[in-house]
Amino acid sequence: MRGTRILGAAALALMLAACARQPIDTGQGYSGGGAGGAGGIDSGMIGTGGLGGGGVLPGTNIGDTVWFLLDQSTLSAQATSVLDQQIGWLQANPGRIEIEGHADERGTEQYNIQLGARRAAAVRDYMVSRGIPDSRISTNTFGRARPIATCADESCWSQNRRAVTVVAAGAGV
Repeated sequence: MRGTRILGAAALALMLAACARQPIDTGQGYSGGGAGGAGGIDSGMIGTGGLGGGGVLPGTNIGDTVWFLLDQSTLSAQATSVLDQQIGWLQANPGRIEIEGHADERGTEQYNIQLGARRAAAVRDYMVSRGIPDSRISTNTFGRARPIATCADESCWSQNRRAVTVVAAGAGV
C-alpha cells in the first residue's frame, strides 16, 4: 500500500512538471486586425512570440508579453506599465512589430480566435494612442493554438491569456 502511494505521488509530480511552460507550436494561425500578416518565424519576425512569451525585446530587459484576466481584453495597470516600457524602446528603434493575441483553451476555437484578436488590438490601440504609428504595427491572433503551458488548471490557463510583442528582424537589433 505504501509503495502504491509513493508511486502515485511520483506520477503526480511528473504530471505537474509536464504542466510547466511547455510550448507547443501547432503552426496554425489566423491573421487579423492591423496590417495583418501571418507573422511568426516565416515573416522575418524575431522574438519569442507565440512560441513562449515571457521573453524580452532585443538588447533589453523589457518584457515582450502582457497578460489578461479570464475573458478580458482590457489592459491592466501592470500591462500598461510593460507597454509604456515597450513604447519607449519603439520610439528609439525604427522598424515593424507584430502583436500576437493568445487565449487559454477554454471556450470554442472561434471565440478564442476573436478574443486573441481583441487582446492584440487592445495593445495596438494603446501603442498608437501613445504615439507609435499604426503603420509600424500588425496584429495576429492564435486563439488557443499556441499555449505556453498545457494543463487543465488556472496555473496554466493564466499563462496562455496574453499578447506578445514580436519585433521584425533587424529592428533595434
